[in-house]
Amino acid sequence: MRKKRRDGRITTETSIEDEIAYLRGLDLNGLRARWQSVLQRPAPDHLPRHLLLAIIAYRIQADRFGDLDHETRQLLDRTGASESGTAMSARLVTFDQKRSQLTPGTVLVREWARRSQRVMVMSDGFSWNGQTYDSLSKVAFAITGTRWNGPRFFGLRDKEDRLARGEARS
Repeated sequence: MRKKRRDGRITTETSIEDEIAYLRGLDLNGLRARWQSVLQRPAPDHLPRHLLLAIIAYRIQADRFGDLDHETRQLLDRTGASESGTAMSARLVTFDQKRSQLTPGTVLVREWARRSQRVMVMSDGFSWNGQTYDSLSKVAFAITGTRWNGPRFFGLRDKEDRLARGEARS
């Protein structure tokens, strides 16, 4: 793809897909040379071809589109290799929930009794059918007439998530 810069010169920017296709065609020595040019250091001798390719492809994409944010990198750095899969899953679920707070203006949709129910997240609660409620659970009760966990009713949390966090009651 050709792009015209502000100074009037034309540059050529290869698409990510083309760059990765090019990487796939390289042998081990070619990947090591590309590693050097992309990461500005020699490739580790112990890495096999498929890992070199994956790491270079990741780096190219991260450079073009942006890398992990600081908070995510910190979480991954703190994670010990000895941590079990279940403990890691629970940690990632709580981390993800902290990052996915509902922002005002978000519209939640749930089908109930063959009707689409739309709830808008407001700065002071949740709006449904012209009324404002202070919790999703109260909205779910208004819709169904039965007690529900509001986030679960709207698909924001599954039972498996609670089990992974150890919140399930016996």
